[in-house]
Amino acid sequence: MGEMKEKAIRRMRLPPGWYPRNAAEIDGYLCDCLDKREGGANAVIAPHAGWFFSGKLAALALSRLRKDADTVIVSGGHLGAEAPVMFAEEDAICTPLGEMPVDGELRSVVKRNLLQAGLCCAPDNYTDNTVEVLLPAVHRLFPKASILWLRLGSGMRAAEAGRLIARAAASLGRNVVMAGSTDLTHYGPSYNFCPKGRGNAALEWVKTVNDRRFIEALTSGATEDIILERAVTERSACSAGAVLCALGFASETRGAATSARLLAYSTSADVTGMPSASDSFVGYAAVEVC
Repeated sequence: MGEMKEKAIRRMRLPPGWYPRNAAEIDGYLCDCLDKREGGANAVIAPHAGWFFSGKLAALALSRLRKDADTVIVSGGHLGAEAPVMFAEEDAICTPLGEMPVDGELRSVVKRNLLQAGLCCAPDNYTDNTVEVLLPAVHRLFPKASILWLRLGSGMRAAEAGRLIARAAASLGRNVVMAGSTDLTHYGPSYNFCPKGRGNAALEWVKTVNDRRFIEALTSGATEDIILERAVTERSACSAGAVLCALGFASETRGAATSARLLAYSTSADVTGMPSASDSFVGYAAVEVC
């Protein structure tokens, strides 16, 4: 029996440093959110860098999700447009706070809906931070909820997947919320993306132009194709499929158009200091979708 249980738990695979490994440190990061949870959003957009860089923004976004959720879905990315929708197949996921059950029934219905719509599904067996980094915060903020881990490619059908997921949740009578996980512009030599040179001028361009255009598309109610185009052609979001999935989920859950609001924005350079001529940096945003 012990061996069967061991196989059912996804073990955290990211190396130390991505997020705290104990409850006290997790509470230290989340303390500002634990007592001030407004909890009204059906979906949020949250960054997925290590907690040192974006943990506060991710926690802020997650704290805006409805408190009554039975299941929290974290949709990640880092996949090409034609990738299948990838699911963690385990029955439970192990975080530093213990085991978090996976909503296997919802996963089965979601897969059925996706397959009927012609969307391919596959097991997620890869090391990836887009979902894993958020799980300790999800577990702390929703200690009685189940989890559903999935990742999607950066294509238009990701929004359709979000709507199908919402219908699956409704068919089971679940109170479900979703966090779509993406970081914004990855700038500098580490990412082979330096259209505005190096240093402070480049940082200012990322903040006031490239990232701003993507955030404005989200918060102004732009169509999904415009959001995707900006993310991909302007390289302003690394996991656009997760964003579109969250938007589609929220619109179907509401039965109406969604509204998105920027909660906070920062970059890794704000944490480490202004970039030198050789530095690389990444943008982060916390957005609630109602």
